[in-house]
Amino acid sequence: KHHLLPREEGGNEEHISYICSDCHRQIHALYTNKELAIRLDSIDKLKNDEKIHKYLKFIKKQPASKIATIKKSRNVRRS
Repeated sequence: KHHLLPREEGGNEEHISYICSDCHRQIHALYTNKELAIRLDSIDKLKNDEKIHKYLKFIKKQPASKIATIKKSRNVRRS
């Protein structure tokens, strides 16, 4: 369950989408909650963003049983 508008930024149960756990962890590793709230508040906007788009191309090729390694972006590590 991913809050399209993060709870920290005022989101609630009306602003959710169900995505796989690997993709959810990667989204939060790449983006701050403020960035998600301001710029990436829908699944389409997320899918079309360059940083996650590369990950989606990779993860689609992986077997469903594999747990993907997640790397945090420098921007998120600083926050």
